[in-house]
Amino acid sequence: MPTVSIIVPVYNEEKTIGLLLEALYQQSYPRAEMEVILADGMSTDNTRQAIEQFRQTHPDLNIRVIDNHKRTIPSALNLAIEAAQGEYIVRLDAHSSPRPDYVERSVQGLEDGLGVNVGGVWRIQPGADTWIARSIAKAAAHPLGVGDALYRHTTKAQAVDTVPFGAFRKSLIDEIGAFDETLLANEDYEFNTRVRQQDGTVWLDPAIQSTYYARPTLIALAKQYARYGFWKVRMLRRYPGTIRWRQSLPPLFVMGLITLFVASLLYTPLVWKLLAAVVSYALVLLAVGAQVALRERTIAFLFGVPLAIACMHLCWGGAFLWSLLTIWRTA
Repeated sequence: MPTVSIIVPVYNEEKTIGLLLEALYQQSYPRAEMEVILADGMSTDNTRQAIEQFRQTHPDLNIRVIDNHKRTIPSALNLAIEAAQGEYIVRLDAHSSPRPDYVERSVQGLEDGLGVNVGGVWRIQPGADTWIARSIAKAAAHPLGVGDALYRHTTKAQAVDTVPFGAFRKSLIDEIGAFDETLLANEDYEFNTRVRQQDGTVWLDPAIQSTYYARPTLIALAKQYARYGFWKVRMLRRYPGTIRWRQSLPPLFVMGLITLFVASLLYTPLVWKLLAAVVSYALVLLAVGAQVALRERTIAFLFGVPLAIACMHLCWGGAFLWSLLTIWRTA
């Protein structure tokens, strides 16, 4: 069978790294044909100790740790790929837990020629046992929170713009280049854009599944989506044709609120339009929260889900606009 290198960027992952390694140990793919390469951004917690403890108790799984002094995700990916000895690369995340047949199905998709980069869907779970963490997980899986991101809700195998993580031949790097280390987020979308520009197919198969643990707090969620929004502009600067309708809505909404707020300072009657916009948005979010709360029979979702979705929209949209402003100021 083909050899597989599973690459994972890690940084301060002591709470989740054990779940990932156990899931990799339980893969249906032969362990003798797999290696796990963890590119550590010089963790300051007990991540390395947790990895070493797992390695000692599971000696038949080849696990290697390499240093990622730049502490960025694309740098970690490139270092891990360079160190990889497998024919195929399977990328995963330290906040994920792949199903037992994840590697096997990924390799099979590549062997069958379904795509140049093959990935699956996320089954999102809370990052902590709290009401807000559970609300964030529900929000991150809801269409209003993620728009048309098919890897979060599709049930149909199809060609797509991008996939989370992904699996590809190591030789693909020689053809299209490594991950772009100037992008501190959206590096996977940029990578898949180059795949498609070379007439390659990015294939999403819902049978390939992994559990993804969402951020546990609103602060962590805000930082995550602000990072996504900020670096999305940098990616779009090179590939403006890749913008999608769902990606334009949050910055347009935030810009509209800012415009109405400033205008209302000059013309008081516009305050009512600002209030109408805010109230309408809040009512939509509350309707979604009520729907989820009724379905899950959990009252906390009535307010938790709207808070999480608003956090995602406002932080992504605000950071997107800020990134545009910084580009304009330095142009």
